[in-house]
Amino acid sequence: MDLTTIENPSFLKNKTNGELEVLSEEIRKFLIQQLSETGGHIAPNLGVVELTIALHKVFDSPKDKFLWDVGHQSYVHKILTGRAKEFTTLRQFKGLCGFPKRNESEHDVWETGHSSTSLSAAMGMAIARDIKKTGEYIIPIIGDGALTGGMALEAMNHIGHEQKDVIVILNDNEMSIAPNVGALHSILGRLRTTGKYRWAKGELEGVIKKIPGIGDKLSSTSKKLKDSLKYLVTQGMFFEEMGFTYFGPVDGHNFEDLFESLEYAKKTKGPVLVHVLTKKGKGYKPAESDDIGTWHGTGPYKVESGKLIKPDKAPPAWSKLVSDTVLKLALKDERIVAITPAMPVGSKLENFQAQLPGRIFDVGIAEQHAATVAAGLATQGMKPFLAIYSTFLQRAYDQVLHDICRQNLNVFIGIDRAGLVGADGETHQGVFDIAFLRHIPNLVLMMPKDENEGQHMVNTAIQYEDGPIALRFPRGNGIGVPMDEQLKEIPIGSWEVLREGSDAVILTFGTTIKMALDAADELEKENISVKVVNARFIKPMDTAMLNDIFKDGKPILTIEEAVLQGGFGSAVLEFASSNNYQNVRVERIGIPDLFVEHGDVDKLLDEIHLTKDESVKKIREMVCNK
Repeated sequence: MDLTTIENPSFLKNKTNGELEVLSEEIRKFLIQQLSETGGHIAPNLGVVELTIALHKVFDSPKDKFLWDVGHQSYVHKILTGRAKEFTTLRQFKGLCGFPKRNESEHDVWETGHSSTSLSAAMGMAIARDIKKTGEYIIPIIGDGALTGGMALEAMNHIGHEQKDVIVILNDNEMSIAPNVGALHSILGRLRTTGKYRWAKGELEGVIKKIPGIGDKLSSTSKKLKDSLKYLVTQGMFFEEMGFTYFGPVDGHNFEDLFESLEYAKKTKGPVLVHVLTKKGKGYKPAESDDIGTWHGTGPYKVESGKLIKPDKAPPAWSKLVSDTVLKLALKDERIVAITPAMPVGSKLENFQAQLPGRIFDVGIAEQHAATVAAGLATQGMKPFLAIYSTFLQRAYDQVLHDICRQNLNVFIGIDRAGLVGADGETHQGVFDIAFLRHIPNLVLMMPKDENEGQHMVNTAIQYEDGPIALRFPRGNGIGVPMDEQLKEIPIGSWEVLREGSDAVILTFGTTIKMALDAADELEKENISVKVVNARFIKPMDTAMLNDIFKDGKPILTIEEAVLQGGFGSAVLEFASSNNYQNVRVERIGIPDLFVEHGDVDKLLDEIHLTKDESVKKIREMVCNK
């Protein structure tokens, strides 16, 4: 079948199981080939092919609502809803989004990029359905990892309490929630899978109640016995106690089992949880055999060998540079402990885990918990390193403010993927952290110009004893500068002049340093001399240097790969206002007041006018019009 001719899922309704199995293999071949060219989340999608087909055959999207938690496993859903022809543009500038996107299709009813949100959204939709009396099915699909998120458990508690009709699909790609406990477990598991356990229990109770004189008493005793037995042998009791009817475990690659379970779920009143076992990466050996998460999301690769296509002799990845420097220091300092919310591979903590397994803790998809664990460690004289992506740090804002900074605790926060991240798009762009961290008292916030300065900043953070300190660093690799052998401390709040100039000043840091230096070179050809400052400490700023710059009276341009509102440039303007510098012109360029979508970072920067040319234009205008 030519998958690019699919317009909607209705064609599935009359397909036999055999035909659907053929379709599954066609979809897998399509995904393996397409993602080898564009990159993407291959393993999660290969694992949910049959499950997604079954959902679309049993239910009627978009009337029935599918909510894909995290959303990186929605590629098969996109194919079945008419978007296969757009897969050549997946995660590319102006192309198909790698996550559900409401303005992309009527079948995408909930946008996700962070985990554990689908159940809360499903509850909201269920309430709206019941008020409007529209009667559709609400079906969130959530993974076993995302279910560890506190928000998911909060939602389960609410759904179970209200007894709303919601069908939760638990996509468990770890094979089991709990180990098998013998034959009886297997028997009850099979009965629960088809719903026959509940039928048998009801029939048995009905027969017992008909016994004259003692029926009611025996029925009550029998019920207690059966309930006790279920606690011992049935792994779904956690969900039952939360108020859900549990079906499972179900083979997520067997259409007969899937259809039977989903049909029973449709007929069951109240909240239902269907526990589906799937194999991540199914159908592609390199992804199927991956046990550390390499194939969760990749760039382009060679289909035949599974070899990832990477540039030769690339500088070290920022994540690896930071984590390896922390490890180097941890080997000499027993206070140092690493914490990650389910990202040990993404944060390149494998070496730390191998050498100091007792001092690294993966707390699961629980950013809030991770931050407060770090705070608790710090109260006991430890030096916790919290490795967390900028986009995920957003979820722990209250804990950073209330638990870490308010108590002025020595926590080192490594803010990975700071700035634009490209293909993952608006849900993952790390451009908000400066704005939501800068106003918090006690916190030091810094970003290096290159990887050599980066390793020194890691050392500075570890040695710092006066409160919390955060290091921002970008996605991808360093720029390839020589590395000092000896680590040193950088004075807190100190900036450095990278280039002297007499006509204007550029204040910037991190990834935009090169942009500023290139702009200064361009302006030099026009006899405009620009001073370029590495403003590596975003908080506290170098007030001594700032005073000198403002007293000099030259126009100032701030550049940041972060949101302008509440950002670094705003801090400079606040400084000018507080110190009554009224006659110095300050211009800012950065991320405007919008969500930046997916695509190549250079194209995104060009679209939002965060470029060398824009910098040149701003400086030229200020110098010529002063």
